[in-house]
Parts: sequence; C-alpha cells; structure tokens
Amino acid sequence: MFRSRDEEMAMVSHDLSTTTRTPLQLSAALVGAVFLLVGILGFIPGVTTNYDDLEVAGHESGAELLGIFQVSILHNAVHLLFGVAGLLMARTSMAARAFLLGGGAIYLVLWIFGLLVDKTSAANFVPLNTADNWLHLALGAGMLALGLVLGRGTGGGLRSGEHV
Repeated sequence: MFRSRDEEMAMVSHDLSTTTRTPLQLSAALVGAVFLLVGILGFIPGVTTNYDDLEVAGHESGAELLGIFQVSILHNAVHLLFGVAGLLMARTSMAARAFLLGGGAIYLVLWIFGLLVDKTSAANFVPLNTADNWLHLALGAGMLALGLVLGRGTGGGLRSGEHV
C-alpha cells in the first residue's frame, strides 16, 4: 500500500529512462528539424531569392535559398519529407539509426548525381547547383557519421523499456 522512498525513486528513475532520448535519437530529431526548417524557408520570399522564378521542378528554377542553394517546389518538398521522417523516426533508436544511415546514403548518392549531371539538362530535375552538391556531401557524410558513431555498440537496437 505504501512505498518506501527507494521504491518511489526506482519508479521515477524507470519513468525517466523510458522517456529519455539517446544521443542517436536526439541527432535524428535535430537533423529532421533542420530539414523541416529548410523546407519551410524554401517557400518564403526574401529568404529565397528570385522567388518569382520558383518552378515545380527542373533546372529552370531560378529560386535560391539564401541566394546560394538552387531550389524548386520538389526540392523543398523533399526537405519537408526528410524533416518529417527524421522527427518520426527519432522515436526509437533503431529507426533513428536507419534514418541517419539511409538518409546519409541517399544524400551521398545525390552528391554524386549532382557531380555527374549536366546542370542545364532535363536530368537535373531536383535542381542542383555546385553549392547544393557540396552541401549534399556534407549532409551525407555527417548523417552517416552520426548514425555509425552514435549507433555503435547499440546495433541500433531498442533500449531497455523502449517500445517500437
């Protein structure tokens, strides 16, 4: 009926341990939040220069986020989707690791694609410019590093008390 102080502390400790996020989960949530922010900013005139030249997709889009990174509606939508995925997948360690590793791999492939594609061709559907390419390299490498380093030793598995 009555609990000892030690029993109460154990219950509080257990409650905290099941709601505390791992560094892996926090990293996935932070990366997801940044993607979400970038996706939103891509639709704000002023933050995105040449906003009147924003196209649905393709290299013809003259809009640039911060006047540097070429964007389109598709490009912004991809950032928004990555953001939502990161926030949702940060709920478990295993999913957070999958987001960081999978997302990192996707961004490295996008970097290679950006290096190889003719910037003025229809194949440049995202669209990508040189600044985008180097940002994609940094994002891909950073996400992979976070997933590998923070996921090391855990196997991306669930912590005690963590639910899928």
